[in-house]
Amino acid sequence: MRALFWLLDTAISLYVWALIIAAVMSLLLAFNVLDSRNRLVWTISDFFYRVTEPALRPIRRFLPDLGGVDLSPLVLILLLQALRILLGEIYVGMLSNGIGF
Repeated sequence: MRALFWLLDTAISLYVWALIIAAVMSLLLAFNVLDSRNRLVWTISDFFYRVTEPALRPIRRFLPDLGGVDLSPLVLILLLQALRILLGEIYVGMLSNGIGF
């Protein structure tokens, strides 16, 4: 049981980092700091776009248009952190009831 909670927590942490990297790459591409014609840059940005976009698209539908400012990564990171806290509380509750191992 401990391994399952660890795996879920690690997967959520990695996804949060993927969201951060995707947002930073998006900004760097928008301000022409990175050249999207470079094959390596394009491949990396395409990977992070494909990994994060399915989770961000439904959030974007509910957020108001802020004129080019995309807050959906921030909203998703906050939701994922809340999920991590909830999983931690469930795990501690299971340990206190003797179900943990």
